[in-house]
Amino acid sequence: MGSTSAENTENGTAGVGRRDLIKRSAALGLISVPTMSFLSACASSGGDDSGDKAKAGKKTAKNPLGVNETAGMEFVLFDGGFGKEYAEDAVKIYEKNFPEVKVKFSATQKIQSTLQPRFNQGTPPDLIDNSGAEQMDMGVLAGKNQLTDLTPLMDAPSYDDPNKKVRDTLRPGIVEMGRLDGDPVWIMYYAYTVYGVWYSQKALDSLDEQYPQTWDQMLAVCEKAKKKGMAGWTYAGKYPYYLPFSLYPMIGKVGGVEVLDAIDNLEPNAWKHPAVKACFDAYYELYRKGYILKGTPGLDHIQSQTAWAKGKALFIPNGSWVENESANVIPKDFDLAVSAPTGIDSSDKMPFGTIWASGGEPFIVPAKAKNGAGGMEQLRIMLSEASSKNFTSKVKSLTAYNGGTDGITLTPGLKSGVAALEKAGDNVVNPRMQDWYVQLQKEKIGVSGLGEMMAGRLTPAEAIKKIQAFADETAKDTSIKHYKHQ
Repeated sequence: MGSTSAENTENGTAGVGRRDLIKRSAALGLISVPTMSFLSACASSGGDDSGDKAKAGKKTAKNPLGVNETAGMEFVLFDGGFGKEYAEDAVKIYEKNFPEVKVKFSATQKIQSTLQPRFNQGTPPDLIDNSGAEQMDMGVLAGKNQLTDLTPLMDAPSYDDPNKKVRDTLRPGIVEMGRLDGDPVWIMYYAYTVYGVWYSQKALDSLDEQYPQTWDQMLAVCEKAKKKGMAGWTYAGKYPYYLPFSLYPMIGKVGGVEVLDAIDNLEPNAWKHPAVKACFDAYYELYRKGYILKGTPGLDHIQSQTAWAKGKALFIPNGSWVENESANVIPKDFDLAVSAPTGIDSSDKMPFGTIWASGGEPFIVPAKAKNGAGGMEQLRIMLSEASSKNFTSKVKSLTAYNGGTDGITLTPGLKSGVAALEKAGDNVVNPRMQDWYVQLQKEKIGVSGLGEMMAGRLTPAEAIKKIQAFADETAKDTSIKHYKHQ
């Protein structure tokens, strides 16, 4: 999440949730008390720092954003499951294109605590990968005018083809995700995450089973696995907001995308839709029948992924970063695969193959950046075909660039993710809860709702009632900026 990036997501850091997104994110950090003081400071930091900003450079075909060719540029990356090599490689291209410039590059897992004082002082970096457990709330940042509108980047000539704008080289939905609401583009989601149910094809073959398309088939496969000493499912019990990576698209499949939109829009009684109840009941049945790996509620994302990779559980809800994040524990003959979520039955509104895929790894350029044009130019470089291929080759994930896989030998998980996207076609959903309402998604829906239900401490009906109350509370909170699907 997220972010995003649930995924959003959270890039391989112990004790961290989704990267995203995402989303994260997709699979998108928890907003802590210090963050709130940071946001208050942002709101009141005011002042004109234009004197500190780099002067605009001359716009040319090779420098369409008018980057100052002698001004320094600072880039802070989230140091997670994608690593930092892909970004360092892109920085080298920036420095080659602007030989008088030395980029100040750093990577940290502590985005909020590292950058909070600098936002407060009006001296933020020029480009930030705003991901991880300490992700800053982008909805609030945009609402407090702390972000640069990236529309000039979207409208700039692409790095590879001057006849194509950057926006025309991106995967569907990427620009819209970065908008939040209205026309400005506040966020550039660089990774492209496929969310779903991840498993070992080898393990499934050993059961002489295909991936289940209906819930009765899912229960039958889990029962077969249980008899062979393997749990059906595990998940990040300490971070149960991983469960929506498969649960949300299942709700969309069963009830239609409008159910997910109503949930995102915080509409009254959205969580009481019959599709939500059907899917909650289905997941609760995994617990009730003993198909969840024993001890799962006490596992973090790394521990649950390790247990799964070691064959202790068949299925795990996750995002496509899991292949890179768990590379050191996934056996060579694991044959990693991902599927869109299992549905209920033939009455589902959307076909099998309906999947959640969206932008993850959110990059932002602060409004008070000294060299915002430089930050955008670094993103333009990263959105080239060569940089995209470099990212995909090194971290086993797609990027927002619509392509970048030609000539690359795809890893099993990445190959499966591409196949899942092809199977889905237009049946791709993109829930925005983890981008729009981080605390609601993680602390309340995830930990207090789904986590309690899957641990057997709440019934599905009780969980739905509790989550609907959380959503209503957020809808009525005037201190929170609210968003709606357009």
